[in-house]
Amino acid sequence: MKEIKETARERAGLVGLNCAGLAGFDNSDPDTMAELEQLLETAGGQCIFTATQNRNAPDPHTFIGEGKAQEIAQLVRQNEVELLVFDNEISPSQTRALEDIMKCRVMDRNGLILDIFADRAKTREGKLQVELAQYQYLLPRLSGMWTHLVRQTAGGGRSPIGTRGPGETQLETDRRHIRQRIARLEKEIENVKQARATQRRKRRKRETPLIALVGYTNAGKSTLLNALTGAGVHANDRLFDTLDPTTRSYKMQDGGEILLSDTVGFIRKLPHHLVDAFKATLEELTYADVLIHVVDASSEIWQSQMQVVESLIDQLGAQQTPRIVAFNKCDRMPAEFHPRMSGAVHISARQGQGLDRLLEAIEQTLARFKRRVEFILPYERASVLDMLYQEADVKQAEYGPEGIAVAVVCDSQILGRLREWVPDTRKKEEWED
Repeated sequence: MKEIKETARERAGLVGLNCAGLAGFDNSDPDTMAELEQLLETAGGQCIFTATQNRNAPDPHTFIGEGKAQEIAQLVRQNEVELLVFDNEISPSQTRALEDIMKCRVMDRNGLILDIFADRAKTREGKLQVELAQYQYLLPRLSGMWTHLVRQTAGGGRSPIGTRGPGETQLETDRRHIRQRIARLEKEIENVKQARATQRRKRRKRETPLIALVGYTNAGKSTLLNALTGAGVHANDRLFDTLDPTTRSYKMQDGGEILLSDTVGFIRKLPHHLVDAFKATLEELTYADVLIHVVDASSEIWQSQMQVVESLIDQLGAQQTPRIVAFNKCDRMPAEFHPRMSGAVHISARQGQGLDRLLEAIEQTLARFKRRVEFILPYERASVLDMLYQEADVKQAEYGPEGIAVAVVCDSQILGRLREWVPDTRKKEEWED
């Protein structure tokens, strides 16, 4: 029987900087370094050593300082390391300087996450978004990839044989090509956004509530979607296992239908290129009726992970969307050690524990933001009924001598537009947060 050889993993070193000159989330600490090692393993690498440096401010040339750079370069040579990954974001010029010193490839956390996303994206939409983010990340770093070419200057100058051209260097050609590709990708992603907008309009017309699952990467969102809907989404215990969003319908006990949507997991120091590129997907959060914030209760740093997710939700403009906190993976720890938070539910998506309480919380949250009202609509304002058919759930519309007897289930925003005919809108505070 032929033996199958496992592909050798790339040998890598991890480096982090902690200094007062960096913002809180940009600094390195033992937790972020441990997470970086997980990211490296997800990308298929092997951590050979880790190194951290404390400074008052980043060194403008080497980021970590000349002395520390030489010390790490010796570790690279001794351990035959092929790749050095920085936990912090480093500039293109710092990357080039470090590669000259280390004599190996150098990248930062952003580049590593982009590489993982490129490997994980399966749908056309996901691939478009990752490609756009990669090009935006690559563009300012191109000059370091063409150091063997002499760029032309206004005053002329001598170029090596084989590099003289008709007035445009290879670097300039590549930059122009990438800018054109970015423009095409942005146009294609805009078409994706328009298609999603059409889907949302259809959903609003059917008045089907959308419940979005959000959370830190590897919190168990896909496992929860599978447990509730049998979606069969690929779910493994690894970072960024799901990039492409999946939406499935679910029948509630009262006969109503909801849509559950899985989303890409968040992580601290998520590259802004990725956030921008994935906005076509992530903006679904702003249109969701309820967010279920899935938290890995077994993580020792669940509070900081929650903070990262809440910060990104705010950044995407969904801070006003009602949410339910679901502490997942509670089967991994005794009940007395479960995190406590008002209104939160404790579940184990893998074991199917606590899902009934989660569904009950969803029903209660949806009920708080919708209400059934009945009123008589004058015939001269019949156009309002057309609006209700498009944006609410009309249960009854009977034509009588005094007008149209309407029964409708709507949210507080629609109810405000019906204030003229619904006298008890002053009671909104009873059901509106």
